[in-house]
Amino acid sequence: MLLFAGFLWFLPVDASFRAGVAVRVVTPDPLLPVSGGIGPSNPVHEKRGELTVRALVFEQEKTRVAVVSADFLGFPKVLGDRVRAIVSGIPASNILIGATHTHSAPDCYGFPDGKGGMACDLKFIDRVVARMAEAVNAAVGSLQPATLRVASDEAAARIAYNYYAPDLYDPRCNVVQVRGLDGRAVATLVNYAVHPEVLGSSAGICSPDLIGPLYDRLAERGGGTGIFMNSAQGGMVTADNRKPGGGEARDWPECERIGRLLADEALRILGDAPEQREPRLEVRSRSVKFPVDSPLLQAILKASPLGYVAEPDGRVVTTMNLVNLGTAQILTIPGEALPNIGFFLKRKMRGEHNLLFGLTNDAFGYILTATDWGSFRRYDYITRTSLGEQTGEILISEALKLISEP
Repeated sequence: MLLFAGFLWFLPVDASFRAGVAVRVVTPDPLLPVSGGIGPSNPVHEKRGELTVRALVFEQEKTRVAVVSADFLGFPKVLGDRVRAIVSGIPASNILIGATHTHSAPDCYGFPDGKGGMACDLKFIDRVVARMAEAVNAAVGSLQPATLRVASDEAAARIAYNYYAPDLYDPRCNVVQVRGLDGRAVATLVNYAVHPEVLGSSAGICSPDLIGPLYDRLAERGGGTGIFMNSAQGGMVTADNRKPGGGEARDWPECERIGRLLADEALRILGDAPEQREPRLEVRSRSVKFPVDSPLLQAILKASPLGYVAEPDGRVVTTMNLVNLGTAQILTIPGEALPNIGFFLKRKMRGEHNLLFGLTNDAFGYILTATDWGSFRRYDYITRTSLGEQTGEILISEALKLISEP
């Protein structure tokens, strides 16, 4: 949609809705091994693109919310709370920190390295925490009057598919764009379910994977700074890098193809979505406790050098958020929910456009319903790397409570 300058006359200069964005590069120098999941990290010999942390801050009157996206497999709450402690101007409960889930970045969990130690580099993590807080504070400092556009639709094929059952995934893409008074895009947030693992952790490459080309394409096409927030991509909604004749394309050109296609689809979906000049901004948070039944995850939580803290009864505590932003409603999920959970929650949400921010505020592995947990041989791995049988049931129950609150 073309935005003519005359339309801006209807927007008061002292508009209460404001937005700001900031980016910081966190690529390690020298390069560090990268993690694709539980177990030892893999050595790298080159980089493709830069790992970044990106903060998009919304403000209306006295309410501020920060949405942070980081190019890592996951970013646990224990690290997120360190960031929140050094951010000024935003309540800690209003800072939503999510991971893109690239499989080509250093470990931020503290996984065992198979040699009696841990895979993560604590000094690198310290730098990431500092740079992330810096990005959030810089985004607050760049707040400016803005308008909002929100849209949702199915994205094209050949972006994602479910490795376990090809069509069992959510093809819907949600897009949120903020624009300044000059009509130019400040930032475009893309919310879509996909594992950015075209390259994979064994390729010897440090990279944001397909998310890097997504960001580059958004900027090239006037979308401003890109922000990617993953959705319900658990078990296993991955990048559709299948070759027509069989096999998979695991190279940078394939990252570019998928990332650019997702960016093009996001901007197509946004199309002529109407401007929201004074969108409502509300945020709620809820503390949630999950039992840790998995022996594997119990061992990781206990041995990790990051300082995970459990309740006396062994449960872990995290935070879920519900954000109303204009015609969008956003619900955070502290891990990788399977698509059926995502479909159910979106159906129960009350926005015109319903967004799920997966791997946000925490990264507790796969989240399954009790009926799926341990039920299929195909689900053996995701069952072992889930907190437990009740994780999905607790998540759904707590989410419905958040959604139902007036």
